[in-house]
Amino acid sequence: MLFEDALQEVYSKTRLTMAHDGIHLMKILNETVPPAPDVIFLDLNMPGKNGFDCLREIKQTPKLKLIPVIIFSTSAQPDTINRAYTQGANYYICKPGSFFLLKKAIEYVLSINWLEHATQPPKEKFVLQP
Repeated sequence: MLFEDALQEVYSKTRLTMAHDGIHLMKILNETVPPAPDVIFLDLNMPGKNGFDCLREIKQTPKLKLIPVIIFSTSAQPDTINRAYTQGANYYICKPGSFFLLKKAIEYVLSINWLEHATQPPKEKFVLQP
């Protein structure tokens, strides 16, 4: 809910589709793409199918693999971040501790021209710090 509120404050005309778990996310993507979403904010801790499983499936599915995936997680563990990078996520955001920083992170991601930045950044720029 906090993410949705922040998104609406940053870009009120953005259409948000939310999935309550990883299985639901993959069902939505497989049934509605094309057209592809502009970006996927993916939590790693989801029931049914975790974020890593979803990321792997997204990056291995031809019609989904070019969708930018932003990992949005409470974990700042290097192993978790490295795994997300290795599996092809575009950026990693550690969930900020304030609503202001959350809005700033969302605003940054949505300002990226994904046609120009379709590939992963260098590893040292992979973790976004709002």
